[in-house]
Amino acid sequence: MLAQAILKYLNFRPTYRRILRYKKTAPPLSQLMVPLPVKATSDPYSNVGAELTGKLDKEEVMKSLAKFYQRREIKAAAIENGIDNYIYHQTYLSFRRFCLDGDKLPVDLHITLSDVIAGACHVDSLLPYFIRHAKLSFPHLECLDDLKKISDLRLPANWYPEARALTRKIIFHSGPTNSGKTFHALERFFSSKSGVYCGPLKLLASEVFYKSNHRGVPCDLVTGEERNFASNNKTPSSHVSCTVEMVSVNTPYEVAVIDEIQMLKDPSRGWAWTRALLGVAAEEVHVCGEAAAIDVVKEIIMSASEEIELRRYKRLTELIIEDTALESLEKIRPGDCLVCFNKQDIIWATRQIEAMGKECAVIYGSLPPGTKLAQAKKFNDPDHSCKVLVATDAIGMGLNLNIGCVCRVIFNSLIKPTVNEKGEKEMDTISTSQALQIAGRAGRYGTQFSIGYVTTLKNEDLPTLKRLLSQHPEPITQVGLHPTAEQIELYAYHLPHANLSNLVDIFVNLSTVDDSLYFICNINDFKFLADMIQHVPLPLRARYVFCCAPINRKIPFVCSMFLKFSRQYSRNEALTFDWLGRQIGWPFACPNTLLDLVHLESVFDVLDLYLWLSYRFQDLFPDSSLVRDMQKELDCLIQTGVAQLTRLLINSETRTPKLQWLA
Repeated sequence: MLAQAILKYLNFRPTYRRILRYKKTAPPLSQLMVPLPVKATSDPYSNVGAELTGKLDKEEVMKSLAKFYQRREIKAAAIENGIDNYIYHQTYLSFRRFCLDGDKLPVDLHITLSDVIAGACHVDSLLPYFIRHAKLSFPHLECLDDLKKISDLRLPANWYPEARALTRKIIFHSGPTNSGKTFHALERFFSSKSGVYCGPLKLLASEVFYKSNHRGVPCDLVTGEERNFASNNKTPSSHVSCTVEMVSVNTPYEVAVIDEIQMLKDPSRGWAWTRALLGVAAEEVHVCGEAAAIDVVKEIIMSASEEIELRRYKRLTELIIEDTALESLEKIRPGDCLVCFNKQDIIWATRQIEAMGKECAVIYGSLPPGTKLAQAKKFNDPDHSCKVLVATDAIGMGLNLNIGCVCRVIFNSLIKPTVNEKGEKEMDTISTSQALQIAGRAGRYGTQFSIGYVTTLKNEDLPTLKRLLSQHPEPITQVGLHPTAEQIELYAYHLPHANLSNLVDIFVNLSTVDDSLYFICNINDFKFLADMIQHVPLPLRARYVFCCAPINRKIPFVCSMFLKFSRQYSRNEALTFDWLGRQIGWPFACPNTLLDLVHLESVFDVLDLYLWLSYRFQDLFPDSSLVRDMQKELDCLIQTGVAQLTRLLINSETRTPKLQWLA
């Protein structure tokens, strides 16, 4: 039966640490360079060499060039000119082809070859022409010093003159989950004359936006997809709540709050926190996060010649690790949150719990924000029959879901797929930081569940959980950086024939980073999108913006629509609401199977992509308001599907004999 196959699949745990690794060995710079073809001149007077010395014997030319290529002195001279073995060989092949196929060689080269063949001069006399050819074939040889200067990332503090012109006061609010650190920082935000809040998620930014306006402090919302104004006439407010990538480093504020500062270490998004910390132009900068980030933040602030004030907070409620594991889902009780690290476990656990007559709220990462909030609201409602939450670690960043009714957190497993700083995929035990943040969601100050409890589903995981929760998170030593559009444009000026993916590779290869403090964030997603639309004719700046789009490259439908968006844009044709509706098959019905639900989630991601692009290309993505209305309708359909997850699973068993939806 399918259910047994699912159970077997979900209970399988690999004994090795890494299940999939994308080996990233940085190739030498020269191998990133694509040689340009060098063509013979079309000047009608370019056959003067042949008139002076006669036609060249091609067989003798080949012999002379082969002798030239093999000389150690020539190889040594080439290295002195920045030509390594790879470029040396590629240039030789191109130079030989140029000399043999070109009927009209440059006069000086023709005469020199003639003299070499006649024995009138040494074969080494070809060196200046060989080096000239190498620089034409590999243009970076002429501008290597300029490229290195552009990619010198050792002093990122100097990139933000507005912030450096201020005497900023940096205040670090350090503490675990449920300690009130963000509360105190936000109180200063609300009382300021002007301020900006930088959060890691749209839902967090939205919550601060609503909370600020509810308290009578007009506040705008800025995310990657939209800008919502507090005032009806759409005049900018003095306060802004935004996702961290969207914070302006040119606008002056009295107070800035940067939440979840430990995300500096994130291998993909860490650059955004580094940029906010160094670049936000605020008189007071309040950063909130775990103690593991204190030392590295101090180092960064010192590099900007600024000082930091440290405020430490303790957890407001007690957190108790239970002595026994749950062992069986039959022991689930009201107020429990079962934390899983993949959608398969979520679906399996939900079915098992609901089979016992207990209603579940379900939250996982790919659900739309509205659906997550609806599920959290259902779980929080004391009058609702739903008393159990099954969620991924999406609940770890607590403010965004406002879950106040978790009494006990139960880890279904302690193994989670991760991506390391090299972009390599791994299956590994969760970190101390992750364990503390997720477990910290148990219990909430000022609620009926003031004491929090935490345990595991399996007995064998409990000792590991106790060990993780008894430790302090490992101190963060490096934070992320990322090449800017301006830097890539300068590279394109020097290397006009290189494509965007190639330019980024060259930039990373040539970059100089203070690796005691910084690393370059992985650019796999950026390069994937750059390669996907390489054949689409786009201006460099537009191409760069498209490649920064936050999409999940594992979802084929989203990638397909991304390609359609770029093609339509390249033709300068508006992507209207009607055009979009035809592409995605709008309208949709309520999902009947898990595959239907997964597809609706991917469609929601496509609408998010449209809104993200409309914020940057308003002229060709004109119907953002209509698309937002479409998203609201789609969100309702997804909410209906999630509320009937068990029914969808049963339908999937009868209609889909294979485990396709587990992929």
